[in-house]
Amino acid sequence: MLGVVTANNGFFFLIMWELMSLISYFLVVFDSKKSKSIQAGTIYIIMTHIGTTFITAAILMLFNYSNSFDFIALQNAAELIPSGTKNLIFLFLLVGFGTKAGIVPLHIWLPYAHPQAPSHISSIMSGVMIKTAIYGLLRFVFIILGINALWWGVLVIILAAISCIVGVVYALIEHDIKKLLAYHSVENIGIILLGIGASMIFLKMNIPSLAILALIAGLYHLINHAIFKSLLFLCAGSIYKATGSLDIEKLGGLIKKMPYTTACFLIGAMAISALPPLNGFVSEWLTLQALFLGALNSSGFLRVFLGIAAASLALTGGLAAACFVKAFGITFLSLSRSKKAEEAVEVPFSMKFSMVFLSILAVLFGLLASPIVKYLSHLSQYIANIHLNTSFALNNFTLIIQSKNPIYLSTPLILLLFLLIITIAYFIIHKTLRSNKVATNKTWDCGYYNLTPRCEYTATGFSKPFRLAFSFFLLPQTKTEKVKDSFYHTTSFKHEVSTIPLFNKYIYDPILDLIMKTAKITRKLQSGSINVYIAYIFATILLLIIFMGKF
Repeated sequence: MLGVVTANNGFFFLIMWELMSLISYFLVVFDSKKSKSIQAGTIYIIMTHIGTTFITAAILMLFNYSNSFDFIALQNAAELIPSGTKNLIFLFLLVGFGTKAGIVPLHIWLPYAHPQAPSHISSIMSGVMIKTAIYGLLRFVFIILGINALWWGVLVIILAAISCIVGVVYALIEHDIKKLLAYHSVENIGIILLGIGASMIFLKMNIPSLAILALIAGLYHLINHAIFKSLLFLCAGSIYKATGSLDIEKLGGLIKKMPYTTACFLIGAMAISALPPLNGFVSEWLTLQALFLGALNSSGFLRVFLGIAAASLALTGGLAAACFVKAFGITFLSLSRSKKAEEAVEVPFSMKFSMVFLSILAVLFGLLASPIVKYLSHLSQYIANIHLNTSFALNNFTLIIQSKNPIYLSTPLILLLFLLIITIAYFIIHKTLRSNKVATNKTWDCGYYNLTPRCEYTATGFSKPFRLAFSFFLLPQTKTEKVKDSFYHTTSFKHEVSTIPLFNKYIYDPILDLIMKTAKITRKLQSGSINVYIAYIFATILLLIIFMGKF
């Protein structure tokens, strides 16, 4: 990964990119005795090589005009490339880097690879590695190729909005914590690309201040996602070490047994749900502001389009919060649903230290928004090749963007307001109840003498309204099975709920079926006869002679 982001020419970049992909493949199949690990690794290596093929083709097309792999030479030669060829190169780069980033519908490898890799590897892959694809898009599209057409940004925003909603909807119905987090990676890559796509549009619209703001929002969320997603994957690893399971339905009651992990998971859940004053709130708020201001400064199609993009981000934020209410509430607050969950103990100091460190960063990157944005503004101006003198200023920890519609943000003031409200509420309650005798007893259990985990909400039950609301996309199906010992008496009842993976069914399964049918036909060429193979060689030589004779 370090080699990818420090390469100064396309050839070295491809070598580092391929090494990164190969090494991460072996980390995915770390537990090689499990068939699921092998399957996940196979899907990952196939998808990443498809992406590498498109990236290689794009770089070779750039090389055709520069006769050099050096990034500066490629950038200088980009001015000579015809518009149609530029469009093709952009599409190749979007597919290539989009596969590694996990944008829909190229996200298929993420929910397979992340759950199978060790948790600390998942934190690196999701928190850092998929961001190298965002770096690649910025390097090759913004800096080298240049934004050639308005529809580039429109296409990126469409894919980003779809990724946001698809990722968070699939996460809502997942019960495996790591698979849930993997789908949230798809969602957050979409949020990052909303900012980057909006920046591309504003550059073509010649609104430099909004282009920089949108790019700042995308870069800020890139950093924030690296922090809180790494934190959440490490928390998942701690849960697995303590309980031996990542199935939410088999957990519960961990708040008293694992207080450090609980607190860190809560901070990560609040950050990814964009709750103030944590870091996720700042970057998503900036993205919304960029989209809203873009809509105000546009007309016709773009005004409606950017408004819809902002609405998709708002919907995504609400669904993400609902998802982590489920994940946190049932995992930590409910009664224990298995013996291992009842016997769980807190993880060692080395694991707690990593989680606490990332939790502190999630808080700091929210409270120190203004200096971070100021730094990112310089970086964004370099990426977009724009130089603004008065776009961003600091005023008592408040971010002020100098434009026709100024916006203000002060996360320290938000925190102080929260603390003030909590303090006032505490003193009011304390003063009211001070003279009254407080009785402490068990929570009312609706008349049951012994409340059990089976009486509580399950993850499946929590997600049912969302399955129904998005049934047109999730295609839910149910299966019931009754076991009877007589016509009138049922001894057991089994009810299964599942969804049909839309992209697998309508995209990847037909492609795989076509490949297998083609393989069955072409394998007939492998007859095992030396005479036939000599005939193949002779026919190939004749074709080459005929082909060369035409030139």
